[in-house]
Amino acid sequence: MSQATVSLVVSGGALGDQVAESTREAVLRAAEELGYTVNAVARSLKSGRNRMLGLYTFEPVFPVDQRDFYFPFLLGVEEATAAYAYDLLLFSSAGAGGDRRIYAGGVNRLKVADGCVLLGRHLHRDDLVELATEDFPFVFVGRREVPGVELSYVAADYVGATSDVVRRLIRLGHRRIAYLKVTDDREWTHDREVGLWQGLAESGIPEDQVRVLAMTEWAALTAVQLREWLAAGTTAVLVEPTDDDSAIVALERAAAEAGVRIPDDLSVAVLGDPELREASARDWTRFTIPREQMGRDAVRTLLELIDDNTSPRQVYLDCTQVPGDSVAEIPG
Repeated sequence: MSQATVSLVVSGGALGDQVAESTREAVLRAAEELGYTVNAVARSLKSGRNRMLGLYTFEPVFPVDQRDFYFPFLLGVEEATAAYAYDLLLFSSAGAGGDRRIYAGGVNRLKVADGCVLLGRHLHRDDLVELATEDFPFVFVGRREVPGVELSYVAADYVGATSDVVRRLIRLGHRRIAYLKVTDDREWTHDREVGLWQGLAESGIPEDQVRVLAMTEWAALTAVQLREWLAAGTTAVLVEPTDDDSAIVALERAAAEAGVRIPDDLSVAVLGDPELREASARDWTRFTIPREQMGRDAVRTLLELIDDNTSPRQVYLDCTQVPGDSVAEIPG
């Protein structure tokens, strides 16, 4: 058969569908007998694509513990990549001191892939600026902002989820609330705080009814502070977690030392769903982050950018409220 027919079959392009199935099977059978394999580099030079997506992580990912904060994101990315019949390349280049940079000697190493999903908290924003300048397709898992540059991302709706938590506390009779806030004012912390003020405003509660405590170390939360809050009328605490349960552990420890019962004396709502490694395994009132779906939607959004060369896209996914048993109604 002709060289053109063989090329259509082995190239894997859309035009290959025009070849009769019997002819396709004959070509593939001959290729298998001859030990022929497709040269992915040559195919990419011809089509401009190599059907490979990258996953770049600014965080360590090995060994991958199923309890790890990032594990569900990785599952979602891998699942979606396979569903779209792409290969997945993992980029996890750590330099001296564990520093992770996309560019090495001014070279974008991600370009062996058609596009890339980015993941992690401890990023270099100047790398993102360079990627955007190159028009290299990438999507971040989580909202990321860089001044002067519009980025594509798939994020959890922390604003809406936190606002829902606050409104529920108000419906249960809580009027004075404490907020344990992470000090690094990243996008996720900002969104949770916006949700806090939004929930208060929608419930008609003045902002001065909230105590905001930004702590550099969760150990700074003491039994003395808890007693002071209770004496001032505080009945509920919102806890912003990091990627672990250290904040909850500190709160539990302080409550035990102060003789404060959760939720009888103090209601506690967690603004997220960190894995419980050291905290008690009670059913905390919280909201869950759709991590696997965020990974899947990041791949889908990335492919849309690659196929359509569209402007940056921002996608928000709803979190799921979990009533739990750490929040109680105020009598009367």
